[in-house]
Amino acid sequence: MTQSTIQPKDRILVGIDTPDRGVAIGLAERLSDAVGGIKLGLEFYNAQGPDGIRAVAGAVPLFLDLKYHDIPNTVAGAVRSAVAACRPRILNIHASGGTAMMKAAVAANRETAQANDIERPKLIAVTVLTSLDDGDLDAVGQHGPAAEQALRLARLAQDAGCDGVVCSPLEIAAIRAACGPGFMLIVPGIRPAGSVGDDQKRTMTAGAAVAAGADYVVIGRPITQAADPVAAAQAMAAEIAA
Repeated sequence: MTQSTIQPKDRILVGIDTPDRGVAIGLAERLSDAVGGIKLGLEFYNAQGPDGIRAVAGAVPLFLDLKYHDIPNTVAGAVRSAVAACRPRILNIHASGGTAMMKAAVAANRETAQANDIERPKLIAVTVLTSLDDGDLDAVGQHGPAAEQALRLARLAQDAGCDGVVCSPLEIAAIRAACGPGFMLIVPGIRPAGSVGDDQKRTMTAGAAVAAGADYVVIGRPITQAADPVAAAQAMAAEIAA
């Protein structure tokens, strides 16, 4: 789909971060008509495995957020297993794993989808986690600023054949300009105006992120921990539409 054909609610991928299968199924069912898809990550996968993933996702588009980062052969094998077992719409790896790792993941994703006669998942590379800022990067020897590192990794991911990247809202405009309109940008770090950032350091509202060029926004706690998750998701969609 192009930017113009995606409905505002369909731009929202709700992050369901819980180890509890019943809680996850309940949230996915309640929110299925209010969002474009769900994101399940390490917390749920480690507790429930592929069977739990399948039980929650059902007919709801799935972003499988496992952020693979290892040697190329290991990541390729992990991608094959995840695609065959979980059938995600979107799967991610870490761009900082390097070009060889990303190319191995791209090939494994394509080959596994063909072998199982399923739609090929979009393979997305994580640039710089939204929990990190320039000081955090300096501390681990990745000299920032974070915006420059994210752009560098986005270009590397595109050259390796990835479909897009995960980036913070603050890098959307630069990456969109560098990588073009067909490169998917999935953006976490979304918080309502005036809210606290929790452990997110590089944040923006949903409406501002989409206006800046995000294809999809990942929203977790502001929806899942709201008194009325459906109403919270609808409010986010209305903000995107405004």
